[in-house]
Amino acid sequence: MNPDQLIEFLGILEKLKCNTRHNWSTSGRQESVAEHSWRLAVLAMLMEEDFPELDMNKVIRMCLIHDWGEALTGDIPAFLKTEADEKTEAGAIESLLEKLPVSLASGYLAMFKELSDLTSEEAILVKALDKTETLIQHNEAGSETWLPLEYELNLTYGDEVCRHFEKTQQLRDKVREHTLKIMEEEVRGHREK
Repeated sequence: MNPDQLIEFLGILEKLKCNTRHNWSTSGRQESVAEHSWRLAVLAMLMEEDFPELDMNKVIRMCLIHDWGEALTGDIPAFLKTEADEKTEAGAIESLLEKLPVSLASGYLAMFKELSDLTSEEAILVKALDKTETLIQHNEAGSETWLPLEYELNLTYGDEVCRHFEKTQQLRDKVREHTLKIMEEEVRGHREK
């Protein structure tokens, strides 16, 4: 990849630093798509020993690229995303990858297809960790940042895909415990007022 192409492509991906997600940080600002992708990759890296049978280098790479389309489309929260939104994001990914040399683009396109279709254990793990990292961030930000529908959603989001692996199920269960504790503390706080 020549320097001009590399700089141009990084310039597009820079939007991931600017595009915010529905989630809030503990400092009281919305997190960026880039921050989410980075922490998702760190989560996968920290769980590497739990998945010796998987290609964790591939998992981490998938974590880093999984939201590239949002550089062009912005983020749409999962509870609002439609099939049309999914198609728009897939088109954005294709458009983005056209800017890369064919040798790189074909490999990334294959990864995106694998992620979209959940055709590998690695892709399923990325999906489970993606949902879990989102919930961890919700919990860290606190219930004052939650929409009313998120009280139920925070208890059920990602359950199905997290059941695929024992370790992701354990992590999901622990995150749910934290969610319930936050809800209990909120109720206790309302009673004390």
